[in-house]
Amino acid sequence: MAGANPYNSLLKTVEVNGKNYKYYDLSSLGAKYSKLPYSIRILLESAIRNCDNFQVTEKDVESILNWQENQTNENGIEVAFKPARVILQDFTGVPAVVDFAAMRDAVKRLGGDPQNINPICPADLVIDHSVQVDFVRSHDALQKNQDLEFERNKERFMFLKWGAKAFDNMLIVPPGSGIVHQVNLEYLARVVFCGKDSVLYPDTVVGTDSHTTMINGLGVLGWGVGGIEAEAVMLGQAISMLLPQVVGYYLHGTLGPYITSTDLVLTVTKNLRQLGVVGKFVEFYGPGVAALSIADRATIANMCPEYGATVGFFPVDSYSLEYLKQTNRPQLQIQLIETYLKATKQLRDYASGDEPNFSKTVSLDLSTVVSSVSGPKRPNDRVSVTDMKTDFANCLSNKIGFKGFGIAENDLTASSKFMFNGSQYVIKHGSVIIAAITSCTNTSNPSVMLGAGLLAKNAVAAGLSVAPYIKTSLSPGSGVVTYYLQESGVIPALEQLGFDVVGYGCMTCIGNSGNLDENIANAIEKNDLVCCGVLSGNRNFEGRIHPSTRANYLASPLLVIAYAIAGTVNIDFETEPLGHGPDGSPIYLRDIWPSRNEIQTIEKKYVVPAMFQEVYSKIETGSPNWQSLNAPSGYLYPWDDASTYIKNPPFFDGMTTDLPLCSPIVNARVLLNLGDSVTTDHISPAGSIGRTSPAARYLAQRGITPKDFNSYGSRRGNDAIMARGTFANIRLVNKFLNRAAPRTIYLPTGDEMDVFDCAERYAKDNTPLILICGKDYGSGSSRDWAAKGPFLLGIRAVIAESYERIHRSNLVGMGIVPLQFLPEQNAESLGLTGHEVYTIDLPDELKPGQLITIKTNTDKTFDVVLRFDTEVDLTYYRNGGILNYMVRKVAKS
Repeated sequence: MAGANPYNSLLKTVEVNGKNYKYYDLSSLGAKYSKLPYSIRILLESAIRNCDNFQVTEKDVESILNWQENQTNENGIEVAFKPARVILQDFTGVPAVVDFAAMRDAVKRLGGDPQNINPICPADLVIDHSVQVDFVRSHDALQKNQDLEFERNKERFMFLKWGAKAFDNMLIVPPGSGIVHQVNLEYLARVVFCGKDSVLYPDTVVGTDSHTTMINGLGVLGWGVGGIEAEAVMLGQAISMLLPQVVGYYLHGTLGPYITSTDLVLTVTKNLRQLGVVGKFVEFYGPGVAALSIADRATIANMCPEYGATVGFFPVDSYSLEYLKQTNRPQLQIQLIETYLKATKQLRDYASGDEPNFSKTVSLDLSTVVSSVSGPKRPNDRVSVTDMKTDFANCLSNKIGFKGFGIAENDLTASSKFMFNGSQYVIKHGSVIIAAITSCTNTSNPSVMLGAGLLAKNAVAAGLSVAPYIKTSLSPGSGVVTYYLQESGVIPALEQLGFDVVGYGCMTCIGNSGNLDENIANAIEKNDLVCCGVLSGNRNFEGRIHPSTRANYLASPLLVIAYAIAGTVNIDFETEPLGHGPDGSPIYLRDIWPSRNEIQTIEKKYVVPAMFQEVYSKIETGSPNWQSLNAPSGYLYPWDDASTYIKNPPFFDGMTTDLPLCSPIVNARVLLNLGDSVTTDHISPAGSIGRTSPAARYLAQRGITPKDFNSYGSRRGNDAIMARGTFANIRLVNKFLNRAAPRTIYLPTGDEMDVFDCAERYAKDNTPLILICGKDYGSGSSRDWAAKGPFLLGIRAVIAESYERIHRSNLVGMGIVPLQFLPEQNAESLGLTGHEVYTIDLPDELKPGQLITIKTNTDKTFDVVLRFDTEVDLTYYRNGGILNYMVRKVAKS
């Protein structure tokens, strides 16, 4: 049982504005503390403040304090961490609220008090993932897209509005307010909390979106976790984590006058991905950091999942405090932050030279950064803009892979004609079809947004335009962005080039790019063209942006506009003009590109605190559409069996207060045999629902027409849809087939079928299922359905060469056994085809990291590592998952 905090002797008092506040004086811990990385100091404070020798123990505190010795431990040191708050977006937030509602039902069934199921840890949910780019290039595109968003998602929004009233300690930010991470940065982040008994402590956060890491740019330690893990934190549970190594990333020098923060982050992403920082913290330091704005730092921190670290952390400094003033945080709050951080030696001076210890250090001279994009299929494949034409040509002819499309030599010059709005156009390999200024990565950053506006202004003045068939869009991350774009006078030029504001939310970057004109889609398909999307986002995995854009490049908002004007990525901006002026003279990109000084001058003039006050003073009110929603009342949700959006999930069916029996997995079949870098987009796509897919058939049987199918992401509250959407990505490569398709083989007969249909057939045979995978299984966004979906398909275990951190945790949370091939081994080296029948020996007494023996019907026997990394993992598994564990705990209390 929890006891008194043994570290209360460290409590000290400080006076701010005539009031006394308490804090745990970590600086009194001596030299060990003063040499800890700043990110580890925050973990230590949390352990000390929450130490009860039950969830968080004195051993945890000692392990963190002795980080220098413990971080190199080969087996990893397990510590407990209790974040200060949880943040959710609606794709991942709806399933969380559905689970909370279902847990209330389950607790009531088991004789407990359902009203005890509430967030204990504060939770903020921002509805930002539902709006799609259906209408573009018109002044009313924003209103039309928002109206359609409400029409499509009325059930979901009513459910969330019910949740806002039914659950204590949960804030719902209505749709149309902005992107969750930008709202977090500009409004929700506290930096320092004032808690019970006026105790001050650092703001820390976990979120159900992997880009929660963006908040590290403001000095708030935070990262993405699985949805089910976040739910446990909301219910007051500590996170069990391995004490991380901390890589110090030294920045020095200054960026060139025409270089953007996007160029910097793409450089950092490639650098750190090559270094290998998965599971580690990266902490930035050095004089170069002081030259970066908080928005620049947030841009780098945002891309943390793309370079693989748990966090990319920038400790709070004087610039951070200035940003808090700029974003209109209360003066008292800023005083508390500064006082607390100084008292605990957590306020950074990047120019001091007094550096903490790091596990290892790397450096980057900012002056070496060049204009860059990343693609065509991964965010860490950086390409210098000067090399883009050559690189794209190589990608066309290279064999199919991350940097290849396998286009035959005689097809390299293929083209297609099509009609659009009464005129004929021609597209080729490399033609830009989608150009989107979108995503939290860049829309939070005034320098690149105003830079894009100035470039647009210069382009219009030079007589340049964008072809009308290119789907252009601008989706600001918050109302503040539109405010300063309007005030600075660049909106008219952006609109003239087709970049009208189309919505406030995470749109094209997550696949909510809407439909393309049918003539364009047909023209692409006719000659198998490699056409392109260019977006200011953070993800460009295959099949994510749009099925018709096989190549997708991440770029700064300025380059998004530049490539849209050019109409192709197959261009050398140094030697080829973007277009021609009215007099026929060539206009080059360098002729219209604004300098960093120009942009900074405009930013200082137009990005002011009054804008943040105006926008965020009414953020919780919502639009008239939101205000008119009549949500149900009561603490138990009245499930509607006819709903295709919100459904009571089967996770607690037949559950009792007794623990289920854990048994070996006998005579299992392989549902899919997968290669490297299978992402959560492959496992559980968030984009459009294919018209011939199992999910489409399910909806059609319930009278839903294709125009109302909406996206998988919007239907995450319905397990029947999400199970049918599991492994439904059209770019999924299954080794059982010789092509990319969301299909597999029913091995007993050799029949090919959709993955869901095949899993159903195995279920009728009572055959347990497993997956065989390569390296980095589950990389990508922190999607809980990428674990829930496989669970519902009957998958009992996954055997992979390695796992993405969040996804492994999610598998554990759903009671799926994560197994890992031994070093230097994989399915190929062991001679496994996936056609075998597998028996996995799971002994009664499981231990973290132990070896497990697998036998096949072909007399092959091999060992794998059990990737239950902690005793907590085993506790969740024995309960059948983390949610079942919490239901039993509450029901018995």
